[in-house]
Amino acid sequence: MISEFQDLSDKIDRLAQLTQSLRAENYLLRQANALLSAENLAFKERLIEAQRRVEAVLEQLPPPPGEEGGEDADGEGDGEGAVASNESEATR
Repeated sequence: MISEFQDLSDKIDRLAQLTQSLRAENYLLRQANALLSAENLAFKERLIEAQRRVEAVLEQLPPPPGEEGGEDADGEGDGEGAVASNESEATR
């Protein structure tokens, strides 16, 4: 009977140690997650800023020949026709 209690006590001690170990690991993982989330946010902000700069540079470029005034071949100014024809030419 005392042996069974000792075995149960040993199991409880191992469970307590495992619980403590998992809590410590969980704490470290939460800290790492917070750091990575902050880093991810910073990268997203840098990406948005880079995208803005690229768009600003693209707007400063002159239009390609034959697209003066933003009109494509059918005379409409939406620019979608030029994109569609460029995409079809790129896939050939």
